[in-house]
Amino acid sequence: MDAAKKGIVTSQMETVAKKEKINIKGLMSLMAEGKVVIPANINHKSLSAEGIGKGLKTKINVNLGISGDKKDYELEMKKVKMAIDFGAEAIMDLSNYGKTNTFRTQLIEMSPAMIGTVPMYDAIGYLDKDLLEITAKDFLKVVEAHAKEGVDFQTIHAGINRRAVETFKREGRLMNIVSRGGSLLFAWMEMTGNENPFFEYYDEVLEILREYDVTISLGDALRPGCIQDSTDAGQIAELIELGNLTKRAWEKDVQVMVEGPGHMAMNEIAANMAIQKRICHEAPFYVLGPLVTDIAPGYDHITSAIGGAIAASNGADFLCYVTPAEHLRLPDEDDVREGIIASKIAAHAADIAKGIKGARDIDNKMSAARHKLDWEEMFQYAIDPEKARRYYNSVPIEERHTCSMCGKMCAVRTTNKILAGEKVEFCTEK
Repeated sequence: MDAAKKGIVTSQMETVAKKEKINIKGLMSLMAEGKVVIPANINHKSLSAEGIGKGLKTKINVNLGISGDKKDYELEMKKVKMAIDFGAEAIMDLSNYGKTNTFRTQLIEMSPAMIGTVPMYDAIGYLDKDLLEITAKDFLKVVEAHAKEGVDFQTIHAGINRRAVETFKREGRLMNIVSRGGSLLFAWMEMTGNENPFFEYYDEVLEILREYDVTISLGDALRPGCIQDSTDAGQIAELIELGNLTKRAWEKDVQVMVEGPGHMAMNEIAANMAIQKRICHEAPFYVLGPLVTDIAPGYDHITSAIGGAIAASNGADFLCYVTPAEHLRLPDEDDVREGIIASKIAAHAADIAKGIKGARDIDNKMSAARHKLDWEEMFQYAIDPEKARRYYNSVPIEERHTCSMCGKMCAVRTTNKILAGEKVEFCTEK
């Protein structure tokens, strides 16, 4: 951010401008204003920089990590490679078991995607202390450890201060707090009687992040965990705090993203995007879904994609994927694949709606291939080529140029023949 304000072009800016096919001066202007971020830790050497924010393609994040109930490092790394192969721009290591830096260090060494973490998750394992024994300054040690390792962005739940907590407790909720990091901080604050350490020592947090060029992702500890709780006083109270914290970070040249709601009825999403952008001064918005209904366990990648597409088309810049395993278990490889694809579809659909430069190009190429009934070319443009090819080949067909849905009665085939001056004769054709 400091470089952008001074008119200094960095290699990361050049990479993003090339990927987005935009003017680098325009990019720098948006970065200087805080409307675009390029999360890029000085110690993440394998990174292929990505921009997040106004006028850029919608990016997606994939959550992974080691769980105490599923300590399979090899499986998590397979998921990482899958996420990279499918073009996920960011991976968040949400490991919450043991000394997590082993997995995270390997991740940073090999990943061209941005890496994010939530230091609060790692505090107990890293410090080897129970929650009540952790001091305010202890939490900052974890922030610094992650920054040194090369993490590009960190979710810091600095907005759940005593003012926001008072609003939450006074109003009440159906689902209370569903943010893991937010609940741990709430518990620590209530047990100790102290202010949120990330809020109380926010300037020190910013100094650490600035030293390693880590983007702060201001976590939404009071995000709604069911549609009944969306846009309530607790959510808005925290958002107001996040708006102030955004300006304080910019004053220290720390890039900012703001995290948004988790569950929300469709009719509230557009208004929430407008409110967030207004209160947080157009900082990039990172949404966790939102899930538009609460009754679809096993299919929450779909409920999330619906909400994500609406959110991104109304201004959200960054989508966190949700898998079919959400609310049920740690996702396996198939869950991760389904979650990534659903989020990629939502992001791309939103980019078309937002008029992002070049977003329609691949759709037009797909349509041209369909017009020619060129299946190999169609597979090339498909978001999941392997699945498209597998489905096409799963039912034998008489004529290679059609599919088993319509066969020789394919509308495209019929129209092409007529426009080419040929006859269409189903009974006599072999």
